[in-house]
Amino acid sequence: MAGLRLGPLLRYTDGSSATIWVEASRPCVAEVRCADGAGGTAGTFQVAGHHYALVPVTGLTPGTATAYEVLLDGTQVWPPPDARLPPSVIRTPAGDDGLRVAFGSCRWAAPPADEQDPVGPDALDSLAARIAADPEGERPDVLLLLGDQVYADETSDATRRRLATRRDPAEPPGGEVADYEEYTWLYYESWLDPNVRWLLSTVPSCMIFDDHDVIDDWNTSAAWLADMRATPWWRERILSGLMSYWVHQHIGNLSPAELAADPLFATVRDAPDGTDALRDFAYRADDDPASVRWSYRRDFGRVRLLMVDSRAARVLEEGGRAMLDPGEAAWLREQALDGPGSYDHLLVGSSLPWLLPHLVHDAEAWNAALCRGERGPRWARFSEKVRRAADLEHWAAFPTSFTALAELLAAVGSGPQAPASVLVLSGDVHHAYVAEPRWRAAAPDARVLQLTCSPVHNSIPLSMRLGFRVGWSAPARALGRRLARHGRCPRPVVDWRKTGGPWFGNQLMTLTLNGRSARLRLEQAREKGGLTTVEESDLTS
Repeated sequence: MAGLRLGPLLRYTDGSSATIWVEASRPCVAEVRCADGAGGTAGTFQVAGHHYALVPVTGLTPGTATAYEVLLDGTQVWPPPDARLPPSVIRTPAGDDGLRVAFGSCRWAAPPADEQDPVGPDALDSLAARIAADPEGERPDVLLLLGDQVYADETSDATRRRLATRRDPAEPPGGEVADYEEYTWLYYESWLDPNVRWLLSTVPSCMIFDDHDVIDDWNTSAAWLADMRATPWWRERILSGLMSYWVHQHIGNLSPAELAADPLFATVRDAPDGTDALRDFAYRADDDPASVRWSYRRDFGRVRLLMVDSRAARVLEEGGRAMLDPGEAAWLREQALDGPGSYDHLLVGSSLPWLLPHLVHDAEAWNAALCRGERGPRWARFSEKVRRAADLEHWAAFPTSFTALAELLAAVGSGPQAPASVLVLSGDVHHAYVAEPRWRAAAPDARVLQLTCSPVHNSIPLSMRLGFRVGWSAPARALGRRLARHGRCPRPVVDWRKTGGPWFGNQLMTLTLNGRSARLRLEQAREKGGLTTVEESDLTS
């Protein structure tokens, strides 16, 4: 009999359809049955000995909530017989509904109940507990996970012990994951947490990778990539990382129509074993990143989400470094400018913040200039070492891309059909803050903000904590300007100021978008459970 190994995850939803992702223990037919008669079925597909299904659910009614169950070969496997949490439901939006978006990043899997959590209380666990306690109360309409859903390079004690039973931990990559099978352990560890499992079964989610989904500072520079490719273990790591991301995260980001038009999904789904087809795809994605698009667009009524790949889509050659390759940059511009007046709020999901503390921004721009030879080869060699040691690889380290994004956001936010807000949502830097740009030329009509939400705890390097605490100050700005002058860096096209934070803890940001209004709430997980509101503000007043 087939069992449910992982899931269900409620991924895509619209007014009449949804998709639900599961992993089964063997080949089978997965079925979703809803209490209102809606439902769907899908056969499992196989990758590396694992069996998955992405079930399209049709026949849903807009503006309703319906409980569902999952069956494998006709036997109910969800909810489990000993379920102590409320039924999982699919909530479909009505056409005139507002939107509540919760977002964050960088979730380390919670340890077993009898072990102390070194990073403190878990925000997603706390959110799940609050929703479960009041199923008819407030809940997000969608959860945005902005990268580092798993940590391939910083594994738990339990995972390292398991790795040691499979291979010699003294051989690279040591206590990090090496292949697809080991990647699946990370997803089990993270998504089998009972509260998080239930949360992901009942709140739709959109995801994008960041560096730790593969390795710290993934694609920092061309020299970094050359060094990684010279190791004997990197090729299998990157292929497995991309393959596991496609299976566990990427396909659930897509609408049923996009899935129906995706030749790779059809090939993997219909093959007796889709491993080779998916592996060939991963080879192409690694060898020619511009041939693959991980970015995607979602429209939630009059809110548009553009989730941007700021990791795999980079151009790394020092003479033409860019956060986004030309095709990716053109896609972002086309999607942002499509249908002027058709949306009230634009959300740009970038795992990496666009706006940083001024000292950090100037240090990254200075470092990028020196790495490309602005002060000669000796400075370039030294600066490459600094870039890797200090993680200097955000938008500021790609000055042309920083400027292009600023210009695009201004274009989107200007004119009589401009949206009310243009919000860049990010994580990565283990701080939470709000920053607002100020254009040196005419300001856009829309409110443009950088919203960053990433957990802060004592294991974060002291240099990072200090940089993000003091990097906004006037003395830090003065030091940053000196670095920029030394690197002969042009002045950025925008200035900016911190308007909220920095906040410290394991936190979650929630946007409430209704008509042309936008409100932000920041909550922190408490040691004794629950979430505490730290900040609440009107973003469009």
